[in-house]
Amino acid sequence: MIIKNVKAVLKDKIQKTSILVEDGIIKALVAAEADQEALDGQGLYAGPGVVDLHCHGAGGFDYMDGTVEDILGAAHSQALNGTTTCLPTALTCSDDDLFLFLENFHKAQKARGPYAHMEGIHMEGPYFDMEQKGAQDPRYIRNPSPEHYNAILQKAEGSIRRWSLAPEKEGAEAFMKTLAREGILISAGHTAATYDDISKAYDMGMKLLTHFYSGMSSITRKGGFRVLGTVESGYLIDDLCIELISDGMHLPPELLEMIFKLKRHDRIIACTDSMRGAGEKEGPSILGPKNNGTACIVEDAIAKMPDRTCFAGSVATGQRLVKTLYKIAGLKLDEVFRLTSLQPAMLIGMQDTIGSIEIGKRADLILFDEDVNIKGVFISGERIK
Repeated sequence: MIIKNVKAVLKDKIQKTSILVEDGIIKALVAAEADQEALDGQGLYAGPGVVDLHCHGAGGFDYMDGTVEDILGAAHSQALNGTTTCLPTALTCSDDDLFLFLENFHKAQKARGPYAHMEGIHMEGPYFDMEQKGAQDPRYIRNPSPEHYNAILQKAEGSIRRWSLAPEKEGAEAFMKTLAREGILISAGHTAATYDDISKAYDMGMKLLTHFYSGMSSITRKGGFRVLGTVESGYLIDDLCIELISDGMHLPPELLEMIFKLKRHDRIIACTDSMRGAGEKEGPSILGPKNNGTACIVEDAIAKMPDRTCFAGSVATGQRLVKTLYKIAGLKLDEVFRLTSLQPAMLIGMQDTIGSIEIGKRADLILFDEDVNIKGVFISGERIK
């Protein structure tokens, strides 16, 4: 198959070209010959599909709703909205609910169809700080213990690619050593850690801060002295990556501007942190699993608690990440896709397979116009939209 007449967003430039796809792989960037059968891209942009390492649901589904069909429903909605690879994210919950999710994930991962590739799981919890718990269920927050996390690792059968935790918790040091041995991306989230805590965790292999500014400590005072927190650590430790919920709401334009002025762009990734309302019409919704989640309302492009005193979650999609970074943050398109696609792929060791439009990589592609309206989505070269 050839997708002709597109403006391909490459790693460092935009190039007018045609994309040759064979067996789901990008084989060449060429000029299509007149007699070749091709799909006309009509001058649209072609970008690599979004790689979302932090997402809870979409399309009216939560990944932890309890069935394989729920997982596939969320992955289908994400794909239609520009995310072609994701890590379904498990939040803090009972062990029974977690183990059911792991069983269902293993079955869903084998499905082939119009779904975002699910390359593994992101464990968000349960080893968090109560002070920064956010929407995480306090009933199940605990300290890491070998008996508990080894049971989860055994049940997961190698499917966990990322784990978010509070590195200051008792038992976290031994836990992070285990994660490092397993090759699992270590991320600090829902944490009251100080700069010293984050520095120590970084030296042990922690590479990422989960949803920067949300659920994390900032400067506090102890005995009159100011003590730096997790936010400041993200700026001071040059090689530490930060994750941005790029919906234009959790991080308003002025804060995005500050972040991009102070932090190396090659150490930033975008995520949706989406709940089930992503890609759905506004109105009543549920945060978390449908059987025991929290009622909320989606309006003004964000999920809010019913009393509207605070946010209840993100309803961002892959398309919205691209649009926010391009139209609001003002980044160039090639840089946008480094944040939404290539750099997330690098963090999970898949940069040779996905994340950019290059020969030999999987043909996970999106076609979109100047206003970032998605006009086409390809999963392994198969058009699903």
